[in-house]
Amino acid sequence: MLMIADTRLALQAYEKILDLIMSGTLKPGALIQERKLAEHLAMSRTPLRDALLMLEGEGLLVRQQGRGLQVKLLALEDFMENLYIRRQLEPEAARAAAGRIPDAVLADLAGRLDGLIGEARSGTAPDRALAREVDNDLHDLIADAAGNRQMAAIVRNLRRQTVMFDLRSVPERLEATCAEHLALVAALRQGAGDAAADAMRRHLDGVRQSIVRRLAGL
Repeated sequence: MLMIADTRLALQAYEKILDLIMSGTLKPGALIQERKLAEHLAMSRTPLRDALLMLEGEGLLVRQQGRGLQVKLLALEDFMENLYIRRQLEPEAARAAAGRIPDAVLADLAGRLDGLIGEARSGTAPDRALAREVDNDLHDLIADAAGNRQMAAIVRNLRRQTVMFDLRSVPERLEATCAEHLALVAALRQGAGDAAADAMRRHLDGVRQSIVRRLAGL
């Protein structure tokens, strides 16, 4: 029972630290200070250390000799390689997931995407936390519905690292991203595997192009 409890605490610590990384509270390049982090999370250092080892194993934290663990700073080359692999895997995941996700779940996602597009077109400041949540929900649903647990785990890890990229914030892409997601949701609802794969591919190409344009100052 004690081992189960320890594992549960480590997983809780893992999720909390991951949230800090994904939200930008722990920024790329930041050094992990165990004592301060344990106090912030109100957790003991034993499950915290287990969680940090898990995040290091996933590549989200890197060990700096003599300095401890650091939130990974993803270079442009890393980002592009990461996105290349995602482009090989996620369209095939979308193809396999078509027709396998409950329509009510997809309808809810479509409604949330329509709401975000409405906000963007009305000039209202978009809820970026909601946009990230919808993005994560859709990609995770597809990865899980594809029926390949190994691929789902790889996709999740790649997406986490992509989100950590310093230039990930491209606000002008919000409406385009939502439109691409809506096309993907429509194909999934129709059970159209080829169309879903094409929609996912177009979406990832759009992400890549936006980053290239941002770097080129266009």
